[in-house]
Amino acid sequence: MNFSSKLLENAVAEFAKLPGVGQKTALRLVLHLLNREEQEVEDFGNAIITLKREIKHCRSCHNISDTDTCEICASPKRDTALICVVEDARDVMAIENTAQYFGRYHVLGGLISPMDGIGPADLFIESLVNRVQTQEVKEVILALSPNMEGDTTLFYLYKKLKDFNIPITTIARGVAFGGELEYADEITLGRSIVTRVPYENAMMR
Repeated sequence: MNFSSKLLENAVAEFAKLPGVGQKTALRLVLHLLNREEQEVEDFGNAIITLKREIKHCRSCHNISDTDTCEICASPKRDTALICVVEDARDVMAIENTAQYFGRYHVLGGLISPMDGIGPADLFIESLVNRVQTQEVKEVILALSPNMEGDTTLFYLYKKLKDFNIPITTIARGVAFGGELEYADEITLGRSIVTRVPYENAMMR
């Protein structure tokens, strides 16, 4: 792609680094910003910079938060004995949108993927084990995407938690294998949470 301006080319190159954004889309976004008022563009840039500098992760569940303890963990209305384990903050948002879950979360920060060099030590697994050891937990729900990495992580987590003598469940397979939780529709995902099954049963399917 030929550019009439090096400044334009540099801006397009930065936008094209975003996931799912090709050069044509990046160019369209940059040209859109060029046509906006200067204050609007400054507000846009400042919002991203402020996000990067000031965003926190909940010290309990590792979800994205404005404070050291996220709103979900701080809420007295949530069931503190129920922990739903998810890959990242996008899955928390997806499950919250179903309005079918009222416990707390634990965000792993990824999935075990040897091909990508991601092992158990790279995820927030030990802090999950610590929560189960030190808190009154009545159930752990493993709500991970039904793909190879998700199933590998599910099996590893089950081995780490099975000796604590608490129910370990997984979401029902209303979400197709190879799919991602964040793209599942709210009704399907909500039903998968409500009709969760013991992980041992899921292994036999």
